[in-house]
Amino acid sequence: MSVSESTVIKRRRFCLVLIKPSHYDDEGYVIQWLRSAIPSNSLAVLYGLALECAEQKVLGPDFELEIHAFDETNTHIRPARIESLVKSADAGVVMLIGVQSNQFPRALDIAKQLRERGLQVAIGGFHVSGTISMLKERDPDVKRASEMGVSLFAGEAEGRLGQVLLDAADGGLQPLYNFMNDLPNLEGAAIPLLPAERVMRTAGANTSFDAGRGCPYQCSFCTIINVQGRKSRRRSPDDIERIVRANVQQGIHRFFITDDNFARNKDWEAILDRLIHLREVGRLEMNFIIQVDTLCHRLPNFIEKCSRAGVKRVFIGLENINPANLLGAKKQQNKITEYRKMLLAWKEARVLTYCGYILGFPNDTPESIIHDIQVIQKELPVDLLEFFYLTPLPGSEDHKKLHEAGAWMDADLNKYDLNHAVAEHQNMSRAEWERTYHLAWETYYSDEHIETVLRRAIATGISPGKALFLIFWFKGCIGIEKIHPLEGGFLRMKHRRTRRSGLPMESPLVFYPKFLFETVTKVTRWISLYTRLRLIYRKVKRDPSRREYMDLAITPVTDDEIETREMFQSEFAQAYVGQVRRIERIRRGEAV
Repeated sequence: MSVSESTVIKRRRFCLVLIKPSHYDDEGYVIQWLRSAIPSNSLAVLYGLALECAEQKVLGPDFELEIHAFDETNTHIRPARIESLVKSADAGVVMLIGVQSNQFPRALDIAKQLRERGLQVAIGGFHVSGTISMLKERDPDVKRASEMGVSLFAGEAEGRLGQVLLDAADGGLQPLYNFMNDLPNLEGAAIPLLPAERVMRTAGANTSFDAGRGCPYQCSFCTIINVQGRKSRRRSPDDIERIVRANVQQGIHRFFITDDNFARNKDWEAILDRLIHLREVGRLEMNFIIQVDTLCHRLPNFIEKCSRAGVKRVFIGLENINPANLLGAKKQQNKITEYRKMLLAWKEARVLTYCGYILGFPNDTPESIIHDIQVIQKELPVDLLEFFYLTPLPGSEDHKKLHEAGAWMDADLNKYDLNHAVAEHQNMSRAEWERTYHLAWETYYSDEHIETVLRRAIATGISPGKALFLIFWFKGCIGIEKIHPLEGGFLRMKHRRTRRSGLPMESPLVFYPKFLFETVTKVTRWISLYTRLRLIYRKVKRDPSRREYMDLAITPVTDDEIETREMFQSEFAQAYVGQVRRIERIRRGEAV
């Protein structure tokens, strides 16, 4: 043996396993798909930070950092496999990351199995961070995690992951890492990135990244302001270019920018200008989905530059058309007098719009909710409307107030997915609220209105085929899968042994025939739904006057709409309009 060979130091291996948990359906089975819909930004962020730790050799020159990333919405998590990965190395840790409140019961079940196998486990995400930020005492489920010996991480991991890995390598994870009062700068930080084989498990091969974090508004139902803060922190245009190029290099061209409100990112224009340059000069193929507020159209050039940068779809927090409900939720930035201008501006840019709509504000009744949806159908050029229960999410001001008042809230965190009623309502029983929620979906996605949406798409230059696919997706997820479209996917997967703890494991003789029958039935219903919608699509496409279609929603905005549109005729709307007019007169220096 030569001298050089005898002096070679054998490097030790450290195994880091990152898991983004899913959550359970109403029967207690993990919601999982052959191809899931929404890519996990938390997983991309942590994977990127882990790559940086590996490059910087934070564990020392004699340690090789091995990284595995799993998204449970499209990957079966086998505790035995995770144990094998970690124990085949010299040291390791499993991190359950980006865990939201509805995912916390599933995260606890995974953590329990891994702890029983002697593995080090840490949990971080919105539930841990939000409850530590807002509650005086420890949340009961978070306390359960601590009692299992699970390490808790509150805050953001930029600049902190290395220390956690060092502690894990020494076998001494701290019980709590709390960085809620020290939110990191994002400029120049490690970029969010997932390997292509992970991204390919999402429908359409979408990946995600956050261009910024934090929101200046004070919406009482929101957790973001209490977890990510109200100060805008953002990545630089150089960072965004690095993210795009790194993904395009591995064949990924579709991106979801996860900023809760990209229009409030102070560098939105510089970022869009860079993306425009990459598309128009660099000839990079890419498109984006973004989230914005209802005032984004007031920003000069914002929508036009979004379109040029490759934005194809935009999610807008419309939330409600009742000004009293918006005021009560501290959503004053949503101005109903601007809704049509904003939506028509996106249509002019040929960008498809999703709008979130919350059901269950204090003034809501079953009758008022359905009435308002019918008004939206008639007067607002929304493409897709998705409904959510008003939910006191742990980490929000709403949750804190109800908690401190001792009001009833459902103790099962698995239901805090915005698709279940988890609190009492002053005007509706829970049964009425639930019936109204399902009726809202049925009302908006009636065959008649689907035809209207497709006609508007053609008349305004938006692809009716893409609109049809998304309508098909939304209607099928709610009606067939009984799952919110944001949690949907392609071909539902179920595993007999991954049922929620506390529920009996079904016999193979029961589970497998039932699952087979369920799958065949659902596929048949999906085919039937598509066939029916396709007939509507063909009818619209064959109409010789399809490009001349016009209705109340897509007509240009006029000055007399406040007097003529039904949306402005309610008592609350009239009071709001009167206030808007008084403010305008004051600004013009006129007598009030």
